[in-house]
Amino acid sequence: MYGWYLCVMSTQIAVRLPDEMVAFLDQAVAQGKAASRAQLVSAALEREMRRQAAEADAVILRQQGAADDLDPLVEWTVGHLDIAG
Repeated sequence: MYGWYLCVMSTQIAVRLPDEMVAFLDQAVAQGKAASRAQLVSAALEREMRRQAAEADAVILRQQGAADDLDPLVEWTVGHLDIAG
């Protein structure tokens, strides 16, 4: 049986940031709120990527309307699934 390996490609880039942003990064790392500057910057970029994707989805929904074919499934799920457990 083969093991599962997470292969992550990364590219190092140089980014100029204002001093107050660098101080924020350093403070977050010092307080243990982030493992490293790079980790915090990556997390912020991931949030921005999700925000932009959601914004694009909202534009599609506004232009095309909701996918009504899934509404009955959602209604059934809400009435039959107990997620409080």
